[in-house]
Amino acid sequence: MTRNSMVPRSTRQRWPLLIAAAVAIAALSACASNTARNPPLTTQSDVDLERYAGVWYEQARLPNRFQKSCVGEVQATYTVLPDSRIRVINQCRSGDGGTKLAEGLGRLAQDGSDADPARLKVRFAPSWLSWLPAVWGDYWIIRLEGDYQYSLVGTPDRKYLWVLSRDKAADATRVDALLDHAKTLGFPVGQVVRTSQN
Repeated sequence: MTRNSMVPRSTRQRWPLLIAAAVAIAALSACASNTARNPPLTTQSDVDLERYAGVWYEQARLPNRFQKSCVGEVQATYTVLPDSRIRVINQCRSGDGGTKLAEGLGRLAQDGSDADPARLKVRFAPSWLSWLPAVWGDYWIIRLEGDYQYSLVGTPDRKYLWVLSRDKAADATRVDALLDHAKTLGFPVGQVVRTSQN
């Protein structure tokens, strides 16, 4: 006699449902907990992507795995394409003194009337993988300062954060003010690293 044969049939049939219900409850609890820790992230209103395009110099960031080899001179160049997508070229100086380049593509996170130009999706994976949602990462313009001279960019999960400026030599007061704002939004600003542009 097996162990399962000792359990009434109706009970055995309920186990998959009970397990599925437990998993669903755990997932909903995790989502609720994440929402409580991270309320909805507001973005800059009325962003003009044509004005946002151009060269930006990174002044500070939360550490992340894909910039691990970057030791300084981090910059991004954005070009609005005819199909309203955005060409992204990131570059930095690596530890061996060379230049690391990454080319990607950006698009609006949503189409139609719900589209918000401050909420973008960016991918650096090959175009043949672009159908996979997982290759697109959030790029949200949280705040612009000084007539498109400074930008605070992050992700709604608060795992990624950048402070960008149009000039290599940024105003430290403005950078600090943007980081202070990020802190009020729940970003772990204490972990931020400053970027050398020398």
